[in-house]
Amino acid sequence: MFDIRPVETDYVRQRAAEFRAQVARRLDGSLTEDEFKPLRLMNGVYLQLHAYMLRVAIPYGTISPDQMRTLALLAEKWDKGYGHWTTRQNIQFNWPKLVDIPDMLDALADVGMHAIQTSGNTIRNVTTDAFAGAAFDEAADPRPYAELLRSWSTDHAEFQFLPRKFKIAISGGKKDRAVIAAHDIGLRLTEQNGQTGFEVWIGGGLGRTPLLGQVVRDFLPEEDLLPYVEAIIATYNLAGRRDNKYKARIKITVLERGLDVMRAEIEEEFLARRRDFHGADRDALAVFKDRFRAPSFRNAPVDGYEAERQANPAFRSWSDTNLHQHRVEGYASVVVTFKAPGQTPGDASADQMRLLADLAERFGHNDLRVMHDQNVALPHVHKSDLPALYAELRAAGLATANAGLTSDIIACPGMDYCALATARSIPIAEEIADHFRSVGLEEEIGNLNIRISGCINACGHHHLGHIGILGLDRAGVENYQITLGGDAYDIPAIGERAGAGFPAEQVVPAIDQLLRAYLEVREDASERFIDAYRRLGQAPFKAALYPVAADA
Repeated sequence: MFDIRPVETDYVRQRAAEFRAQVARRLDGSLTEDEFKPLRLMNGVYLQLHAYMLRVAIPYGTISPDQMRTLALLAEKWDKGYGHWTTRQNIQFNWPKLVDIPDMLDALADVGMHAIQTSGNTIRNVTTDAFAGAAFDEAADPRPYAELLRSWSTDHAEFQFLPRKFKIAISGGKKDRAVIAAHDIGLRLTEQNGQTGFEVWIGGGLGRTPLLGQVVRDFLPEEDLLPYVEAIIATYNLAGRRDNKYKARIKITVLERGLDVMRAEIEEEFLARRRDFHGADRDALAVFKDRFRAPSFRNAPVDGYEAERQANPAFRSWSDTNLHQHRVEGYASVVVTFKAPGQTPGDASADQMRLLADLAERFGHNDLRVMHDQNVALPHVHKSDLPALYAELRAAGLATANAGLTSDIIACPGMDYCALATARSIPIAEEIADHFRSVGLEEEIGNLNIRISGCINACGHHHLGHIGILGLDRAGVENYQITLGGDAYDIPAIGERAGAGFPAEQVVPAIDQLLRAYLEVREDASERFIDAYRRLGQAPFKAALYPVAADA
């Protein structure tokens, strides 16, 4: 698998040493918190509700076993024994002491990892499909392009102080699993006349003003990727608003100025910048493509897998929900969900991380992926190894058969951690998951994306949930709005607000009424909630949420 360490270790160590000196100056009082803030943000360090938080970059979610073990070390030695997977395919440590963070960065540097550009008004972690290089519907592996963008954007001098943070996602499959429509720049790999290139989207984003991106270029040849992306960001850097941080994202720039104006300026900037690219980017891309060669897949019988499916109902249930079709016959991609009963969504203990590293070495060609939905994937597992892999996961409490089901909820940290949050997210997610497991409806409901945010910043991506939940403060009381019909993957859509919010204790009963109504109106068991919503519209679901108002 691809390894960045040979070319970047010295630079990463230098940045860690710089931050160590900055921390020392903060601790001895030479720097005030206001002076220290921009320095720590450049190194992925936030000040949350109870402690500092360190966000570690995992480029396009790809991580090796030794890197995973280092994350386990950080969790165990300098945190409270766990980390938290994020929707940008990174990991957060919520309880480090400031004095220890330089040691954490040094440990990360030992395995070529860092926290550079995981915060601040700069280009954040480039994300992609967690099944990249393995997906059956893939036009091309998006990771070489993601690595090209990552290496180009890291400490790019022109783009360190953008109007606001900037996020890029790349999708390689026919089905978008990278949520490109909700990003500042979204790139969809495609082919035209035998040539590989990209459909380019701009202006997506969530938060206070959720907007879906728009296509600014139908086809961009792959050799023009860097100059075109650079032209987009340069145009935004000049035109984006700096008078109001809530209107500073490129989505507002596109909304206020119009797509046609932005397209014309981007194309003009592209022609000028393209002249400055003399082929080094194309040479680098060729190197990255070579380094991302597929592992040596083996051809072996899968009889044991099929026999275990017949003999073991629990294994069959898990394989039905937690496996993704692989492009190579006899292989599967495995989703390990971090949404077990009683578990905080997305939290991974040090022991769990070490187990994943071991399993990747034994069964997964040394490859692990952090997923957008706060889970982890082993992208290449031969089906003959699945019974043994499942047994190991089950013994560790990691074999929950719920990928894509009701309890596989994306939830932000909410008021349990975040200084910006106005309501709790984690307890609501746990209560919903526990309820539908206990009443035995999870499998009957089937595929369902529930997403919860604890404030209007939408870190839980509630706008894109089939059912979205937004926690707000109403006169000192937590109140939860419900949105319906959002979609991140199939047909991008922003959820519609259903009506008045619910107090915390009424959220689970409201969702129960909603989903029981869905079971009544769906055409058959194959019609998902989102499909029924699109077919019927909001009315029957709103009536289920607000029965008194519906009867009035």
